[in-house]
This record gives sequence, structure tokens and C-alpha cells, in this order.
Amino acid sequence: MGKVIAVASGKGGTGKTTTVAAVSSCLAALGYKTLCIDFDAGLKNLDLSLCMSDYTVADYTDVLSGRMKIMEACHEHPQIPGLYFLAAPSLPDSEKPSITIVWPMFFEIKGIFDYCIVDAPSGIGYGFELAHMAADMSIIVTNGELPAMRDAGLAVEAARKMGVGELRLLVNRVNPAIYKRLRTTIDDVIDIVGAQLLGIIREDKSIALSLHDNIPLVLYKKRRAAYDFLDTACRITGKDVPLRRAEGMRF
Repeated sequence: MGKVIAVASGKGGTGKTTTVAAVSSCLAALGYKTLCIDFDAGLKNLDLSLCMSDYTVADYTDVLSGRMKIMEACHEHPQIPGLYFLAAPSLPDSEKPSITIVWPMFFEIKGIFDYCIVDAPSGIGYGFELAHMAADMSIIVTNGELPAMRDAGLAVEAARKMGVGELRLLVNRVNPAIYKRLRTTIDDVIDIVGAQLLGIIREDKSIALSLHDNIPLVLYKKRRAAYDFLDTACRITGKDVPLRRAEGMRF
């Protein structure tokens, strides 16, 4: 059976959707059949991060309603073999399907894909619960800002109460100069959030540039952060990959 991983954040702006797109791409590049699902109904942006806006003609409500089968509703990435995408609906009113119809969809997905990465809505509302209902792992994305860390801690507690087996922390947009000025470290982030560290993603302008140029980050030139996401994907698969130390950063 495959593994469902929910990627969430306590607040918006932490790079959660970028993380979903990059980690999913890296898992596919490693040879794993991977599906990423946008569960942020009404505020969907995962198609932009994947550079697949022109390929989304269906969404997960088509699967839940029985109008389409999963492999009919999702689309394989045109440049990254083994990476599939299932979009969210456009209307916010469509974001509250019942748990009873969502669970069978995830069960079927586990039988088809090696990994399913779910882009959960920001915060810990009903969308968060739906994204985590079948999750084997929850990755909470935060940065070094105090509000983001505090809200990430709340997201960790919410996932823990739902019985998610593995809770992991990904610290995004790490800039050693900023951390030094704030007199904080990655260890401080871990202590505040309360989850085991999975990865550290260095600040990288290529993330914004690749999005603007409509090129997936993992295929973009000068993509420092992409190597950090690849390391993260390798750790998800069970490989023992040491953390890359950002210059001047203490752990």
C-alpha cells in the first residue's frame, strides 16, 4: 500500500504549496509513482507551482461524486514522468465533502500510488482535518518568524490529536543572516513547534523565478533549494541523508 502525506502550515505564506510541488516532483524523479492533490478548495495554487495550469480539466470532486475514476481525473506531468496531479475545485462551497466519501478515495489512491502528497489548506479547520484523515505522515511547514512557528505548533498538536503516526517539521526559507540577527537557531524552531525535523530549505530566489518562468523548480537552473527538497524526499523514503548546513547556521 502507498503512503499518504499531508503537508500543512499553521498560517499562510510559509511555502507549503511550493513544498508539495517540489517534494512530489523529487519523489517522482526518484522513481516513485506519486500523486499530489490540491485540497485548498477556492484558493488553489498548486497547479501554478507544478506548472500544470493548462492540464487541469477535472478536480477531486469529480472522483468523490463518481463521475470520474482517479486515473481519469488526474493528469501526469508533461515533463516529470511518474508525477500526477489532482486539482481542487474552484468554488469555496465545494470544499466541505463528508469524511465518509473522502476516505474511500484515499484508500483507492493508496492502492495505485507509492506516495500521495496532499496540499492542505492553511490553518487547522475542516480542510486540515480532511487532508489528514488518511495521512500516514504530516509535514508541518514553517519559517523562522514567531507567528508562523507558534501556529505551526498548533498544527502539530491538531495532527497529533487526529492520530497521525508521523509528525515532521520542515523549516523553509532559511536565511542564516536573519537568524543571526534574531539570535535564534533551527533548534529554537524545533523546540517551539514540537516536531521532529525533516528538512531545512535554504532561501533561494530561484523559487520565485521558476514560478514566473513557468518552469518546475526541480528543472530550473541554479536551483539551490531544489537540492534541499531532494534531500527531504530521500528522507521520506527512508534514506539516511545528512542535513545540508546553511553557511553560518547553527543547529
